Amino acid sequence: MPNLKSIRDRIQSVKNTKKITEAMRLVAAAKVRRAQEQVIATRPFADRLAQVLYALQSRLRFEDANLPLLRQRDVKTVGILVVSGDRGLCGAYNSNVIRRAEIRAKELQAEGIDYRFVIAGRKAAQYFQRREYPIDAVFTGLEQVPTAAEASQIADQLLSMFLSESVDRVELVYTRFVSLISSRPVIQTLLPLDTQGLETPDDEIFRLTTRGGQFQVEREKVASTSQALPQDMIFEQDPVQILDALLPLYLNNQLLRALQESAASELAARMTAMSNASDNAKELISGLTLSYNKARQAAITQEILEVVGGAEALS
Repeated sequence: MPNLKSIRDRIQSVKNTKKITEAMRLVAAAKVRRAQEQVIATRPFADRLAQVLYALQSRLRFEDANLPLLRQRDVKTVGILVVSGDRGLCGAYNSNVIRRAEIRAKELQAEGIDYRFVIAGRKAAQYFQRREYPIDAVFTGLEQVPTAAEASQIADQLLSMFLSESVDRVELVYTRFVSLISSRPVIQTLLPLDTQGLETPDDEIFRLTTRGGQFQVEREKVASTSQALPQDMIFEQDPVQILDALLPLYLNNQLLRALQESAASELAARMTAMSNASDNAKELISGLTLSYNKARQAAITQEILEVVGGAEALS
């Protein structure tokens, strides 16, 4: 017969676990809201920067501008920036981006191209360091809501590697935020900058809302408002010099956007994982309660039978 006390203790233990997972889900939801507020706050600067770059592009041919960040070189070594999380309990978020980076490294190796890793996130750093992959720099302890200072620090490392010609191309492997239940690891070329990529296509920002007591994500289209500079505008500096100063800012902005997408994906994955854990705990409590009631009923029935049997023996 099952021990009633052990079943009661297990029910209480699962209830305590359910409280923790539910609290973690709500904390992740609050941080997703902070992430979306940061995206909205940094949007005006990103839009204005894109407009200026687009306007400069209309006034000069980027192909004629001999700028280091635009210069295409024969690719012998590729720097791969991998963005993961510092903590677990977020489903397959970390393993998916690590697997994508590992596949990309094998693809480059098959083509006879060397690669170097730059890691942002403790989980990816631990994985690649244990397997002795070539790693040039590791960034850990980043804020769960990324900041421009952190993006600038990582961008400085990438620029140093590219300008010193230790790598000929820099690729970014990060997780693109799709929805609260969907995200996918993608690869983006950061350096050299593509002149076609400086245009401003329609973009989206996400908003976490609640409807009917459930979390959901709404996406809002951000229309492009790029306009060409007046033809009679006179630059105090050479447009090429202005462009040379703005391109690193553009790189920082691209990297910050990727960090924000990755952070939102991690938090959404943690929300989903904790929600599933809470649901599983609820089902387990229900099953344990049923087992407890059956065991208690069996114990009561056994006691009644013993009393009846003792009464018959006395008579």
